[in-house]
Amino acid sequence: MNTWSTPVVKEEKKLIPCALCGSSSFKPSLSPEAFSYVRCSSCSLVQVNPQPVAAEVKRRYGENYLAYELANEENFLNLELLALADTGFDELKTGSILDIGCATGCLLAVLRDKGWKTTGVEISVPQAEYGRKTRNLDISHLSLEENRFPNQHFDVVHASHLIEHLNDPPSLVREVHRVLKPHGRFFVTTPNIAGFQARLFRNRWRSAIFDHLYLFSVATLSRLLNENGFEIEKTVTWGGLAAGSAPLPLKRVVDKAAKRFGFGDVVAVKAKPRLRPDT
Repeated sequence: MNTWSTPVVKEEKKLIPCALCGSSSFKPSLSPEAFSYVRCSSCSLVQVNPQPVAAEVKRRYGENYLAYELANEENFLNLELLALADTGFDELKTGSILDIGCATGCLLAVLRDKGWKTTGVEISVPQAEYGRKTRNLDISHLSLEENRFPNQHFDVVHASHLIEHLNDPPSLVREVHRVLKPHGRFFVTTPNIAGFQARLFRNRWRSAIFDHLYLFSVATLSRLLNENGFEIEKTVTWGGLAAGSAPLPLKRVVDKAAKRFGFGDVVAVKAKPRLRPDT
């Protein structure tokens, strides 16, 4: 399964401070073909900077992206279900769930059949329309912040392979904290730049792509959540070697070690809102 990447094009960009700590001091990091990342000198968050403005980012996710999602949605669904199972989702009682960056709504359709009350957010208009018309799902094409959901509205919020695409990850995390019930759960999955594959392949790492504005490690993702009102309950990583990059027996050994020792290619986190004194 190939990782989607929008072809590198000329876009309006601007210099920004680090999204995690506010520093303006950066040093070169990864340099994939035709674009590059920098690493914050203070907190080590890896990011594209100068960064494309939000309107440019939104333009990336059109009809071509819909075709990619449809071609790969079964694989994506299986990976999402495995990540949720690993982080304890299956232990929860059914309730209301918001899936941010829900694509065509494949996961939401499965969860609806299991008794969940489902809502989706997907800024890619073709994907949102597909989920609404084909699967009869409640999917908005507005961003999370633009939807203005009520306070403490959802039992669960889910964001799989989304946060690395955003201009302002802290804004999303703060908004999730606002719309999540006090005893709710937030499930986040994203590539792990501190993983074995990222260190091995460097500029050729499959997640160092034009569409990923940020590349998180377990440490920087945990800090992002902790500093915006969340307490980490569980963290897992998986994926030691990419399929086809090594003989299958070796891959199995490395994959098992990556999950056990936390150097996998992808990180998934379950977090809960830090309780206020009145809760």
